[in-house]
Amino acid sequence: MKTLKILTVVCVIALATAIVYGVLENPSDSKTYALNPQLDSSSPLEPNFQDTEKLEIEGMEEDTKLGYQIGDIATDFKLKNIDGTMVSLADYPNAKGFMVIFTCNHCPYSKAYEDRIIALDKQFKKKGFPVIAINPNNPEIYPEDSFEMMKERAKSKGFTFPYLFDANQDIFPQYGATKTPHVFLLEKQPKGNIVRYIGAIDDNYQDVAAVKTHFLKDAVNALLSGKEVDPKTTAAIGCSIKK
Repeated sequence: MKTLKILTVVCVIALATAIVYGVLENPSDSKTYALNPQLDSSSPLEPNFQDTEKLEIEGMEEDTKLGYQIGDIATDFKLKNIDGTMVSLADYPNAKGFMVIFTCNHCPYSKAYEDRIIALDKQFKKKGFPVIAINPNNPEIYPEDSFEMMKERAKSKGFTFPYLFDANQDIFPQYGATKTPHVFLLEKQPKGNIVRYIGAIDDNYQDVAAVKTHFLKDAVNALLSGKEVDPKTTAAIGCSIKK
């Protein structure tokens, strides 16, 4: 009986030692399983979706606090155009305002809106609101957004507006642009260019025929009619700007 008890104690000690040793040898597996018990212990650690979603929402909230807000005065800039000239808002003394649109070559959202941006420029440039397009992306990340490729894209699409390169990437953060495309509608006043609308071009990037609300067009028409812009802001839908 005494021998049996001794053997039992020895087995328990051995089992406990094996369990502790196993945990110490494989701490990452234990952590993985603790975070997601549905994962196999041999699987790599997966990110927590809820945590990721929370970070993205916090980032979006932070974006809204950066750059210009409605009613701010937008300072001028001088950026290189695809024809080699330097362009600024001051070069348009007869303009009533500007449709400043941050866009690029590679983004599918930007490509989907190119024809609409051309149409907006043709419609409103003669009324005093020309389009000023700015590429804010770093071409080292996306070579398709290089200055040379900008020239090719503008030629192939027949851009009717300046297509400027934010080479030092210091203009888009000043405005608070986070997406391509991202619109900033400015109204020229004696005290400067006042921000009147920020956001999307319209409510359907996929299908122009299915658009129900033309945010930018309606905003420009409101300014031309001396009316209040409504809505003043919408969520810009597009690719994140590449720094």
